[in-house]
Amino acid sequence: MSISLPTTDQNFVESLIPQKFPFVMVNGISEYSEEHLISEFTIKEENIFVHEGVFQASGLIEHQAQSVALHTGYKFYLLGKEAPTGYIGAIKTFAAETLPKTGDQLVSEVKIINEMMGVTLVQISTKVNNEVIAKSEMKTVVK
Repeated sequence: MSISLPTTDQNFVESLIPQKFPFVMVNGISEYSEEHLISEFTIKEENIFVHEGVFQASGLIEHQAQSVALHTGYKFYLLGKEAPTGYIGAIKTFAAETLPKTGDQLVSEVKIINEMMGVTLVQISTKVNNEVIAKSEMKTVVK
């Protein structure tokens, strides 16, 4: 299977991350490089993090973490290897200016700050309609 970017092929995107439905919080990749990735996610009413039409902060954090996993998974895909399982090692900072609503499309940019021995330090910025709604800095760890 050969996929070019951008892609919103849900099966392909899900093959790059360890999470499975209903816990998938990414559904597209628009850009990738060794140092960054831009992911997308359209919020649906039935999402487990939606409460009264609003996507909760915990969902934003999960979306951002899965965007990092997507970067790792796509890197392994390009190398012809199976993506490893990882987890959030630490959330250094997280701030949400506003919470998105059902129907909004999240566009998140992951910037790799440092990667060493399976630990990756990243900065993530999430936008809705080109307006930054959330930022974080976290460490992720690959098993």
